[in-house]
Amino acid sequence: MPELPILPNPHDSRLTRRIKGQDHTGADVEISVVEERPLTIYLNSQEIVTAMTIGDYPEYLALGFLRNQGMLRDDDEVTGVDFDEEIETVVVRTTRQTSYEEKVKKKTRTSGCAVGTVFGDMMEGLEGLTLPETQVRTSWLYALAKEINTTPSLYLEAGAIHGTVLCQGDRPLVYMEDVGRHNAVDKISGYMFQHQVDAADKILYTTGRLTSEMVIKTALMGIPVLASRSGFTAWGVEIAQQVGLTLIGRMRGQRFVCLSGNERLVRDVDPTMIPEEDRKSRRKGSGDD
Repeated sequence: MPELPILPNPHDSRLTRRIKGQDHTGADVEISVVEERPLTIYLNSQEIVTAMTIGDYPEYLALGFLRNQGMLRDDDEVTGVDFDEEIETVVVRTTRQTSYEEKVKKKTRTSGCAVGTVFGDMMEGLEGLTLPETQVRTSWLYALAKEINTTPSLYLEAGAIHGTVLCQGDRPLVYMEDVGRHNAVDKISGYMFQHQVDAADKILYTTGRLTSEMVIKTALMGIPVLASRSGFTAWGVEIAQQVGLTLIGRMRGQRFVCLSGNERLVRDVDPTMIPEEDRKSRRKGSGDD
């Protein structure tokens, strides 16, 4: 397993580009802009999807996407994950013969940035799902929000990007970013699948909206808590309530709102003792939508 925590590298020259323009006064400016490139994912000999991504951790993205779509099973033996940078392709190989022609035909465009794609049977796997009964201390949530919001990242460097963080207690473990929140969570899922990470005591934190897709993916990963600095969609809340997922949004400074799974929360800190959020901590980001 790679050394933890895994954090963003805003200085990776492959991920941003300096572009010149003019500001509102007409003055010349030069800013960092996030790169966006296609990545085609194959499962054995079948092309599954082409995703738009920033291009880091392509192997984790491929594994996580396939896992979250139900195309990789818990007991699948992965014999290889081959990334070809020149043709921007990842091939995941398994000992099990796979064929998902009908599933691939039933694509659904999601509300995620960069045109996320899931498949028509997106609710498959939720029936009968039971998430772990665990406790979440509000002191952990406040500590995570402060640390994640001030960690050097592409979000702060260039904006137009989402972050998703796998956490344990008050510690961030794996922090992934991408142009779509769905890609960022798939990278987390791929990391967990490859390294057999236990989900029962984990929290997933995201900078983006708490949509149905985010709730479904978090639940299918077995993570009992999903938190965000952004807001909710009604369907996302409804699904969270159905599967017993703790769903926390609008986490800013002292404030947050829990719309599902409140029974897991242990309010062990007085919110008035928490300082209000420094707006500068997210000043360049535009991924809260």
